[in-house]
Amino acid sequence: MTAQDYRRIALRLPGASEGSHQGHPDFRVGGKIFCTLAFEKEGYGVLKLSPEEQAGLVEDAPEVFSPVPGGWGRGGATRVRLDAVSADVLEGALKMAWKRRLTK
Repeated sequence: MTAQDYRRIALRLPGASEGSHQGHPDFRVGGKIFCTLAFEKEGYGVLKLSPEEQAGLVEDAPEVFSPVPGGWGRGGATRVRLDAVSADVLEGALKMAWKRRLTK
C-alpha cells in the first residue's frame, strides 16, 4: 500500500474529510482526527486507537502495527507500515479508528 492508497481508503469512509495538523495530512470525522500521514516520509500512517485496540493489532500483526514512540503511543497512537499492510487489513484498521472517533 502507498500513502495515496491510505488517503483513498480513509476518504471513502462516511463523513471523512482531509485536513492538516502540524503540516501533515490528517483525516477527520465529525471534526475529530481519526488518522494521519504524520510519518509518511518514514513509510507509516498513524491511527488514533485505544490502547486496547492498539494492543490487539500489534499482537496480531507486529510486522505491520507498532505504537508511535513516546507518550502518544502509550495513549493508543498506532503506526501502520504502509509497505507491509494489505488493503483489507488497512481498511479494517482505518474503520476501527474512524468508528472510535465517530462515537466520541
